[in-house]
Amino acid sequence: MRWMIGFLSVMGVCAAGCDRRPEGALVDRPRAPLRTVGSNHGPSSEAGGRESANRCMIPTPQQGPPPVGPAESCPIDPVFGGVTLEKAQVSFPQAQDAPVLEVELARSPRERQRGLMYRTHMAENAGMLFDFPGRPEVQSFWMRNTCIPLDMLFIEEDGFIAGIVENVPTLNEASRSVPCPVRYVLEVNAGWTRRHGVRAGQWVELPTSD
Repeated sequence: MRWMIGFLSVMGVCAAGCDRRPEGALVDRPRAPLRTVGSNHGPSSEAGGRESANRCMIPTPQQGPPPVGPAESCPIDPVFGGVTLEKAQVSFPQAQDAPVLEVELARSPRERQRGLMYRTHMAENAGMLFDFPGRPEVQSFWMRNTCIPLDMLFIEEDGFIAGIVENVPTLNEASRSVPCPVRYVLEVNAGWTRRHGVRAGQWVELPTSD
């Protein structure tokens, strides 16, 4: 995701910057103040005894941003037939209807770089899980060549949702993030998190890493 421009040109896989985290880009951070989960947010031990106190978290606001629609037209995919990724399930046991997603796993640099680019549709209970193994970092994403509006969930290694960026519009290069180090970013259809009662401070049941 954080490829140098010169390295992208050597790869020659995607035209015009398919990197989803441009080097040196400014982070479009939420305006809500950084807060930690504590006594004002209910019990400090949830989801099987995992501690939520003193976590870096951007609370989900009561009202989300305006809804956004898909792109009117989408760039042509330079990879004929697209790509096929391994799939797994992600569940949200603390959400109102305990939804389960079937997600594609973007684990390699090339898979993370491409992401959901050039797609024109994604099933309601589908998504893509980006895995950044190693030391947790603040992850920033953009929507270059991405034609489906999205919600982005920023998730710690143990499944704690540190923050959600909602209703991200298509085909733009603004960098979006939350200022909390995470390992995973989960992309779902725009509005999915509110439709299912998913919010920051909950835990996600993630697939087991190899």
